[in-house]
Amino acid sequence: MDLRERIARRRSGRQHGRVIVDRDQLSPVVHPAEPVGRGPVLEQLLDALEPVFDGALPPPVAVVGPPGSGTSAVVTASFAALNEQLGGSSRAIATTTRGGRSEPVTWFVTVDGRRVESAFAFYRAVLAGLSTEQVPNGGVGTDELRDRLRDRLARADRRAVVAIDHHDEPGTLGADRVRELLSPVADSVATVAVGHREPDGHHGPTVTVPSYRDHELVDVLTERASSGLAAGALAHDAVRELAGWADGNAHDALAALFGAAVLATDDDADRLERRHLEAAWAAVPDDGVHVGRPLALSATRQRALLALVDLDATERPISETATAIADRSSLTAGTVERFLYELADDGVIERVPLQTVDTGGGGGRQPSTVEPRFPTLVFRALSTALDDKRSG
Repeated sequence: MDLRERIARRRSGRQHGRVIVDRDQLSPVVHPAEPVGRGPVLEQLLDALEPVFDGALPPPVAVVGPPGSGTSAVVTASFAALNEQLGGSSRAIATTTRGGRSEPVTWFVTVDGRRVESAFAFYRAVLAGLSTEQVPNGGVGTDELRDRLRDRLARADRRAVVAIDHHDEPGTLGADRVRELLSPVADSVATVAVGHREPDGHHGPTVTVPSYRDHELVDVLTERASSGLAAGALAHDAVRELAGWADGNAHDALAALFGAAVLATDDDADRLERRHLEAAWAAVPDDGVHVGRPLALSATRQRALLALVDLDATERPISETATAIADRSSLTAGTVERFLYELADDGVIERVPLQTVDTGGGGGRQPSTVEPRFPTLVFRALSTALDDKRSG
C-alpha cells in the first residue's frame, strides 16, 4: 500500500467517524503482499525453489512453523511474486512472442487444504490457479478435470509448482494424497507442503519459519493497524502489550486486535479501549485453532457454530446444547449433536467434562459440554453463514 492510499484511508475514517477503516487489513485470514519481518525466510524459500529460475522443477519442499508463525503468508506472497515473473501474462495458456515461439511458463499455485476435501475440489483449485479461464464447479466429473490438467501441462515448456497449505490438519488432503492426485502430471509438477510439520517420508529442502519475536510482532501489528484503523485508534503501549500477550503467535495477536476493533465499533467508540482489548483477548482461546478452520466449514456447520457461540453452553450437556441449537435452526437435534461430536473430534471445538452432582455412584460416561477452540469474535464477524442467516 502506497503513502497516498494510506492517507486516503485515514482521511476517510476520520470523515465518517469509523474506528475500522479497512477490515481486511486487520483480518487474520488475509495475508499481506509482503509479510512484515519475514525477509530471511522468504530468501530461504527462494533458495529452495532456485531450479525454477533455470527452467527446471525443484525437489519437494516443506515449509513448516508453529501456529501463527506466518507459513501461509510466506508461501502466498512468494508464489504471487513468482507468478508475476515466471507465470506468463495473466496466467494465459498460450503466451507467444512476435515470432510465434512460445515462452516457457512456470505457474505457482497455492491450494488451501481446508477447502479441498475431495479429488474434484483439488483438481478444480489447481486448474483455477493455472489459468484465468472459468473452471466448472459442476456438470463434469473428476476424470475430466484431471484430463484438463494433463492437457494444460502437456507441453515440455509448461510446468507448475503446487503448494498444499494446511496439509497436516484434520479433514484436509494430506501431502501423500496430493502427490497421488498429481501423479498423471508428475513430470511437470513440483509440490510444496505447508504446515506445522513435514510430511511423512519427506526428502527435500525444509524451510523453517520461527515464531515471531516480540519486536517483530509489534511491527506486524503496527503495520496492520496503521492501514486498518483510524489514526489514533490504538495506543502504541497497547500494541506492545498485545504482542507480549500473543507470545509470538501472529494469528492470535491479529484475532485479538480484530475483535477489539469490532467491540469498539459496536460501542461507537473512537478508539480501542482497555476493556475492548481485554474482552477480545478472552475471546481467543489459549492453544486454540486458526479461525480459518471454522470459516472453511459448510454454511450449515457455520450456522451451528454461530448458535453455539451465542449460547451459554458451559453448564449444558452436549445433548441439551444440540437441542438448543436445533431450536434456532431447521436442523434436528440429532443432526446438530452429530455435528458437535465430529467438530470436537477435529479439534474445532473441545469437549469439557461437566462438574455434576452425586448421581448415587452409578456408572456410565461422565457428561460433557463443548466449548469453541477458535476466536469467537472474529468468527462471528467473518462468517458468511451469518450473512445468510440475516438475509434469510
